[in-house]
Amino acid sequence: MALYVKVVDNEVTQVWDTQPPEGEAGWKSAVEVRPDITDGKQIYTAHTFDLTADPVQIVYGVEDLTIAQRKEGLISQAKSAYQQVANEQTQLEVADASGDAAAVSEAKDAKDQNIAAINACSTHADLDGL
Repeated sequence: MALYVKVVDNEVTQVWDTQPPEGEAGWKSAVEVRPDITDGKQIYTAHTFDLTADPVQIVYGVEDLTIAQRKEGLISQAKSAYQQVANEQTQLEVADASGDAAAVSEAKDAKDQNIAAINACSTHADLDGL
């Protein structure tokens, strides 16, 4: 994907992913620079612009996730998986009384077990082992 930045008074005022208007001053080609991250342990943060590079570099920062942040994410995933099953079965029940209460119960048990396992972790290595 091609990126373009408009630079006015040495500051980026716009970023476009389409060709800017022909002949309009201040537009430069740009590229995103995303450092490698460790999936599940780091996230991208805010970006800065390196206006001395050609093309202009849009450089993203990296932040290490805390154990608490990782736990929150994993717990949220477990809850979402349960919620999806519950919603599907509720829709079936409303539509034609074919909802499966046992499937909802099994999904709830799996969610509760996953959350208990996540909460028992105290290190990144523990979380990696799940």
